[in-house]
Amino acid sequence: MLQSTQNPANTPKYSPSPNSPTTYTPPKNITSSMEQATIGRSVVIKGEVSGAESLFVDGRIEGTINFDSRVTIGRNGVVVANITAKEVVVMGTVTGDIHCTDRLDIRSEGSLTGDVVTPRICIEDGAVVKGAVEVQAAQPQYEKPHPQPKPIEVVKPSEPPKAAAAAVASSATLAHGSKVMYNESN
Repeated sequence: MLQSTQNPANTPKYSPSPNSPTTYTPPKNITSSMEQATIGRSVVIKGEVSGAESLFVDGRIEGTINFDSRVTIGRNGVVVANITAKEVVVMGTVTGDIHCTDRLDIRSEGSLTGDVVTPRICIEDGAVVKGAVEVQAAQPQYEKPHPQPKPIEVVKPSEPPKAAAAAVASSATLAHGSKVMYNESN
């Protein structure tokens, strides 16, 4: 006996209504947060491409790319554009600067000619990268940098002025373990 390979839960349902008993009501699909726009192999775009969902490029784009989510350059993709996105994955060829707010991933078959600014980067063996790479510390959007208060030094009046100036100069406090070297002249 042959059985249907379709799952009964996924088959379209017909719901009769009082006005028309044969009206078709398609099942409601849950919208996925992982929507993705795709630029196919034969598509060529010249200009600005922007959006909020993910983008997969298997064709050619010349201009600028600005996306809030992930931009993936497929194996057949050729991009001659500056890219700004949360995350960029390069499996094809990119000529232009890339600015990521989260991560840049250059796969083994990927090629990048341009400058990069990103908090995280992954370059696989075999990938080609030509340009400057700047890895910045990731800073959450909800946090704003707070300036560090400068330490206050109290100078005793009994010290000579030159010694007081040396005491103030030698008490400089810097963040991130930096050192200040100075030459004290007489």
